[in-house]
Amino acid sequence: MNELIFLVEESIEGGYTARALEHSIFTESESFEGIRAAVTDAVECHFEGSPLTLISLFTVRRKSAGF
Repeated sequence: MNELIFLVEESIEGGYTARALEHSIFTESESFEGIRAAVTDAVECHFEGSPLTLISLFTVRRKSAGF
């Protein structure tokens, strides 16, 4: 495996959540810096030693439409 892509979203309750797009990996953290570390830890736990060359984080920020 060469790349894992994560979708990172701001949580309504505060903090951030991250989920892998093609694997069952989900994690959360109170800060954006923390989510990076949490994703790395979750990937290492999920694959246990498999070589991984790239983890990509895509951040989504939702705003009210003002309706």
